[in-house]
Amino acid sequence: MLRIRLPWRRTNDRPSENAVPREREKRGKAVPRGRVPRLRIVRPTRARGFFVVLGRNKIAIVAVVVAVIAIFAAISHPRIVGAAATTRELPVYSVERDNKAISLTFDAAWGNEDTEELIEILGTYNVRATFFVVGAWAEKFPESVRALADAGHEVMTHSNNHEHFTKLSANEIIANINASNEKIARVTGKTPTLFRAPYGEYDDNVIKTVKSMGITTVQWDVDSLDWKDISAAEITKRVTGKAAPGSIVLFHNAALHTPEALPSIIEHLIKEGFAIVPVSELLLTGDCVIDHTGRQSVRG
Repeated sequence: MLRIRLPWRRTNDRPSENAVPREREKRGKAVPRGRVPRLRIVRPTRARGFFVVLGRNKIAIVAVVVAVIAIFAAISHPRIVGAAATTRELPVYSVERDNKAISLTFDAAWGNEDTEELIEILGTYNVRATFFVVGAWAEKFPESVRALADAGHEVMTHSNNHEHFTKLSANEIIANINASNEKIARVTGKTPTLFRAPYGEYDDNVIKTVKSMGITTVQWDVDSLDWKDISAAEITKRVTGKAAPGSIVLFHNAALHTPEALPSIIEHLIKEGFAIVPVSELLLTGDCVIDHTGRQSVRG
């Protein structure tokens, strides 16, 4: 048997009756031989402490518990966690810029009622934006896609039919984006090089697959929440309060109050010295890295 010495916290020189159970008669009868509990406490006469006597089964259980604790401690170590985190594939949420450059982006998947108004507002301030459009939307509203391209805005892909990409295989992702790109290129003459995942959903498979196509996945770090139909004042406050150098702002085509909020937002950004550029001009080139927050920067 294995004897393990455990510390004893004393209030007196000897432990209390409640703290150390005895082998005593049960219901007036002696405990039969062979029925002695497997866990037995032995109280020494001189040493200040007690011993736990464990059977073979108990030893095996203790060994398993110790092993589990050791494994958990190892995988929970900050260095291990940090190493695992760095392997995750991320899209670009924002960009580390020396100047105060910023991008305005619009997702177009459903309605078309305010596209011309958005083009007019952006044109008034000589601002070029990036529109992520769904292939089905481009097919339904080719005149809007052409108008966006003619006005100098980027037309990039937002999938072919706004599916949940995390549920698709690599081959399905490739086929979906290619279908969208073909519809957009048919109107604009340019194949999209940027992609925004529908619903903002992605995983390692999505990012790796899109990257293998030579396309960059782009998210945002400033959400206008215009899709919630909040007021123009609330949209303006959210964007102007969160905008920073290298930010990518998310709006939506056909949102209820975006055209009303857009002029005040653009005026504020210009007044603060921001240069509003399309996403392809905001992104860095060369040897770049993306940190755990999705911020792109030059390696080194």
